[in-house]
Amino acid sequence: MWYQVFKVGLFGPGVRALWRPWVVGEENLPREGGAVVACNHISVLDPIIVAAMLDRQMTYPAKKELFQGDHGLWSKIVAWFLKAVDQVPLDRSGGKRSVEGMAPVLTRLGEGGLIGIFPEGTRSADGELYKGKTGVARMALHADVPVVPVALIGTEPVKGRFGIPTVRHPGVIIGEPLHFSELAGRQDEVAVLRWVTNEVMDAIQRLGGQQYVDVYGFRVKYGNLKGKDLSRWRRPRPGGTPAPAPRETDRAGEQR
Repeated sequence: MWYQVFKVGLFGPGVRALWRPWVVGEENLPREGGAVVACNHISVLDPIIVAAMLDRQMTYPAKKELFQGDHGLWSKIVAWFLKAVDQVPLDRSGGKRSVEGMAPVLTRLGEGGLIGIFPEGTRSADGELYKGKTGVARMALHADVPVVPVALIGTEPVKGRFGIPTVRHPGVIIGEPLHFSELAGRQDEVAVLRWVTNEVMDAIQRLGGQQYVDVYGFRVKYGNLKGKDLSRWRRPRPGGTPAPAPRETDRAGEQR
């Protein structure tokens, strides 16, 4: 209930009135059933704009610590809001815990919900598209649902009147769903996860036209590539390798 209250009564009208966003490809968003909506990430406003402009309810996995509300008043407000608008916690500590911590996300997909994710894992520092993390592939293959690529354009805040930050006519381009059912159940194979992730990032790149850089964005923002020349990592597209070979089968036809 609270999701619709905030969307219809506040965020939806506010986003449309203030920023006049445009949307292309609305017909590509499945009208029902579970799907992962994978977007590039160039602004802190991206989740709000996507949720406001898509007809269906969006669920964004948020790190589980935000749901605890144990760090003062503001953290309590954030925790209440996330729970009220029916978002789900995600364990991002790594390893086995992260895999097990994906259960709420998989449950939501199994219920026919839309999961929104930004595979780059952090906002782009310069507007270029960076290497995707494989969580998007793991979700899609585990739940056997399509991935809908989305390119966000012009969502970066700019200075408006009196120096107040604003956004000028941002765009949301929704691509055709990507189906990976032939690879479903292979979410434990590293090569498969990387190939699927690269295909998703390639679709996002083709929609939005960003330059692709084959390193993780956090290395450029905070790590050993901060302030460095990235020419050697620029690529025409993510991946480009052949699709993973089918699993070998035994004489009984069972997968090994």
